[in-house]
Amino acid sequence: MATKTLIRFDWAMKRMLRDKANFGVLEGLITTLLSKNIHIVKLLESESNMEDDNDKQNRVDILAEDDKGELFIIEVQNESEFAYFQRMLFGTSKLVTEYINRGQGYENIRKIYSINIVYFKLGNGTDYVYHGKTEFRGMHNGELLTLSGFQQQKFQVSEVSELYPEYYILKVNDFNKWSRVPLEQWIYFLNTGEIPEDADAPGLGEAREKLILEHMTKTELEAYYRHLDNIVVLQDNITTARGEGRLEGFYEGREEGRAEGRAEGREEGRAEGEKLGKLKSAKLMVAAGADKNFVIETLNLTLDEAREL
Repeated sequence: MATKTLIRFDWAMKRMLRDKANFGVLEGLITTLLSKNIHIVKLLESESNMEDDNDKQNRVDILAEDDKGELFIIEVQNESEFAYFQRMLFGTSKLVTEYINRGQGYENIRKIYSINIVYFKLGNGTDYVYHGKTEFRGMHNGELLTLSGFQQQKFQVSEVSELYPEYYILKVNDFNKWSRVPLEQWIYFLNTGEIPEDADAPGLGEAREKLILEHMTKTELEAYYRHLDNIVVLQDNITTARGEGRLEGFYEGREEGRAEGRAEGREEGRAEGEKLGKLKSAKLMVAAGADKNFVIETLNLTLDEAREL
């Protein structure tokens, strides 16, 4: 199976996919995910449209508008964030209020799709694509609350959920199996950076032609490689912090347990040693510039341990 390695999708979003000539890539992703044809008219101002001079930003987003006036916020997040679910809610809530003019009726609230591509463990679940929407069901009979005929005609939708923001979470890290299913082809590309020659999912043909390293200038390549280095450092910090904390905790616990000479002493020693090792790693990560909330979530620190950072 012939493949070519391409530019990471988050970097492409930051630098290339904001060009109207490349909208076809984004349109392909959204079309595949929503199972309906999407045509992007323009990009709007979003939180990370501003470039980071140090190229150390581990999150990037794009806000797009289609020809129906619907909004699509596509976000790539590389760094673990324990309150990411709330972040998704904040992002859509902000768009609801920002993109309605003062004095307009509520019927003018825009439809919003939040598409989140995450490269970290978010919640507990074994699937790689999750979809969330708002529904109202009877507490006694489980009946789904529906729109009246007039509301359906007025709003041009058939379900209440179509009036509310919808969320998609793509957990791409663990998916590396090539498939004939279009959505799985996209997940494979997002994870591996590769598009095999037989890919036929919408947008992947454009991505294969436009997101190649050879099209980048020397300066762009240097910036891109710095970005890749930052991603590797981030992943190494997570792995090292977890590994060192467990290893140091094990040895300190074992020594203390031996000194006491009792089985319960050994177990208590191991637990205390692991706690000390974990806290030491956490302090080193914070000193190196890691976000405190990220460290707390990654190392699963208790409230008391978090206070010591």
